[in-house]
Amino acid sequence: MAYLLYSLTLLVIVTGTALYLTRHHWLHLIPGQTYIYSHLPGSFAGDMEAGLSSSTFDLGANVDGGDARAGLDDDAKRQILAIMKKRRLPFDEARRAYMEQRFSANGIAADGRPKDPKFVSFS
Repeated sequence: MAYLLYSLTLLVIVTGTALYLTRHHWLHLIPGQTYIYSHLPGSFAGDMEAGLSSSTFDLGANVDGGDARAGLDDDAKRQILAIMKKRRLPFDEARRAYMEQRFSANGIAADGRPKDPKFVSFS
């Protein structure tokens, strides 16, 4: 019985290793294969198609005006798209959550005031 168990274990390990090492030859044959990494759009039109636009953050004027710039910041796009996918938020809410994360990382409270205890404001 032990001989059968060891043989089966060895067969599974060898087969798994062979499949892993040759995955680039057969992986495309699996139906419904989704990509782990998605390509980020490289223009304002691509940003709009990816859902990175709304009525309060309208990129339509940039597209209509023929703006040839590369679009929004790639790191910000990647993080906002990840927030949208993970938390299932619309673009505006994801952008707000991203900005709150950036504010917090830079020592700024959600209301826009610094968190520094030595901060003095004259208003």
